[in-house]
Amino acid sequence: MDFGPIQIDHIGIATHQLESGSAFWRLLGLKEGREDELVLDQGVTTRFFATAPAKEDEHPAEIELLEPTSDDTPIGRFLAKRGPGVQQVCFRVGDLLGLIDHLMSNGIIMIDETPRIGAGGKSIAFVHPKSTGGVLVELTQAS
Repeated sequence: MDFGPIQIDHIGIATHQLESGSAFWRLLGLKEGREDELVLDQGVTTRFFATAPAKEDEHPAEIELLEPTSDDTPIGRFLAKRGPGVQQVCFRVGDLLGLIDHLMSNGIIMIDETPRIGAGGKSIAFVHPKSTGGVLVELTQAS
């Protein structure tokens, strides 16, 4: 079965404040992406930083900073429990629906059994950490 290409899309990092969380990534030389985006249904404001693409026409892997809009959101609860740090790893896939069906038919627990809209208007689905060895995995459809 081919659900690819499968590549790292971004690594999500929870932070109390986007501005203070951005300092290192700017110093490292990553390119600050599109404007910050408020994703209301997830209770988060996001800011992206891009690495250099491996090939000229390739989508670069990114760092996504995640600032909660309140303490009672998934990122707010994550910060209260674990503090700032890596919250999720996102993979860009060629066939999101096919991959979700494949994972579920093999006993993988999905948080999202059908895709929803995430930052940047992308179709996304989360895999439950119980099925991944404790890592929250986000899947997104390649554009």
